[in-house]
Amino acid sequence: MTNHGAITFNETQLQAAVAGRDARFDGWVYLAVTSTRIYCRPSCPAVKPKREHQRFYASAAAAQEAGYRACKRCRPDASPGSPAWDWRTDVCARAMRLIGEGVVDREGAAGLAARLGYSLRQLERLLTAEVGAGPAALARAQRAQVARTLIENTDLPMGQVAFAAGFASIRAFNRVVADVFACAPTELRAKAKGPAHGGGAITLRLAYRTPFEPSNLFGHLAAAAAPGVEEWRDGAYRRTLRLPNGPGIASLRPGPGYIEARLRVADLRDVTAAVARCRRALDLDADPHAPTEALAADPALAPLVAKTPGRRVPRKADGPEYAIRAVIGQQIATSSAATIAARLAETYGETVDDPEGGLSRLFPSPAALAEADPAHLPMPKTRKATVLALARALADGAVEVGPGADWVKARAALGAVPGVGPWTVEMIAMRALGDPDAFPVKDLGVIRGAKALGLGTGKALEARSQAWRPWRAYAVQYLWASSAHPTNELPAGPAEPNEEVSV
Repeated sequence: MTNHGAITFNETQLQAAVAGRDARFDGWVYLAVTSTRIYCRPSCPAVKPKREHQRFYASAAAAQEAGYRACKRCRPDASPGSPAWDWRTDVCARAMRLIGEGVVDREGAAGLAARLGYSLRQLERLLTAEVGAGPAALARAQRAQVARTLIENTDLPMGQVAFAAGFASIRAFNRVVADVFACAPTELRAKAKGPAHGGGAITLRLAYRTPFEPSNLFGHLAAAAAPGVEEWRDGAYRRTLRLPNGPGIASLRPGPGYIEARLRVADLRDVTAAVARCRRALDLDADPHAPTEALAADPALAPLVAKTPGRRVPRKADGPEYAIRAVIGQQIATSSAATIAARLAETYGETVDDPEGGLSRLFPSPAALAEADPAHLPMPKTRKATVLALARALADGAVEVGPGADWVKARAALGAVPGVGPWTVEMIAMRALGDPDAFPVKDLGVIRGAKALGLGTGKALEARSQAWRPWRAYAVQYLWASSAHPTNELPAGPAEPNEEVSV
């Protein structure tokens, strides 16, 4: 029996997944083979082991802790992360998201526990029971995976690879790579197809689960891009990133079976955080099958789901940034909100050097906006008051919207900020917190889509949506797609107003 919180797989299901090489289980569970001491994806094309030699683990770290090494053929360490950590709200899910951001590398396991309000011993016990490994082992597995990615996809010197992956020393780097992959770093690079590093940028491939529909995802990001902070150029979404050790720039382009990510970071230690934020912005760790099955059960949504399965929820790489921009976007056109965001960045955001041109600023931090002169904010008086109040709440920690946030507490704290209404709370929950069940029922695009599909509005739509839970944020993408919405195609179409509508 392998447990993933709300989802439990029994031995029969797991063995059937292995026998059928079912890729849907990749990242959910890991197959270890006692006779070879190797662990694989369930979909590994290698000859399947006898059942008596099969063992199943809930994480790559747990398999590594048990003494297994990663398969060189299917590369289980590079599979998309378990979707469970993306949509669950419990402490283990929050811990996994923070580990993915590199918090353990920067603050240690004790720092991670402190962020979550637990003692280190409590957190270790919870994570070991849930995924078979504690925070230190989980962070070690992530460092190994980042190291392998950089070894195989860049021409960075090994010392810089070790530094970027979060290792404290070259010796530790060499030892962990040898333990996890059964070969030295130089051997991994020699076997790679070739480096994709040049001009100061690191180019990586970000995996995802299929099916994957990029149109609304990139369409939303392009339509709402704030000039100087974000742009759509030559088929790629580019934006500046506020990272723990300095600024960065990410360029994300949909490719055949992957997302091409070109990263520029001021400090190589920020590669892990940059990758995590890019994956989060594009919802790449989602399991597309679960929302598809739930939404396809509704006769009104079924044709849309069948036509374009695999829609993702467009998020933001920076939660506090989106929270402020959601307030700016209340009751005004998407293009107008983007223009205001660009003006704020020009006035209060730090400068960024973009060798490719086009990007020049980070969006201002909550602390910088909290000190802003209201007279210099280009928006109505009441909106100024709300932006400043939210910026102060984000700056002092009264509101948290990062990957480790408690969604229930965050909703309550957002609702307590004067001027932040239900539409704003749900949009922030959907695009900053990553809640898959967020449902801005008063969003104009949702209302138009619901009317077009004959789903009703207001209380009738709210009642209808109960059957879609916990995937209502994905239903929003199909509702937006059923009417003329600015996020449906690339390049961005005409802007639509984002409003809180009384119904």
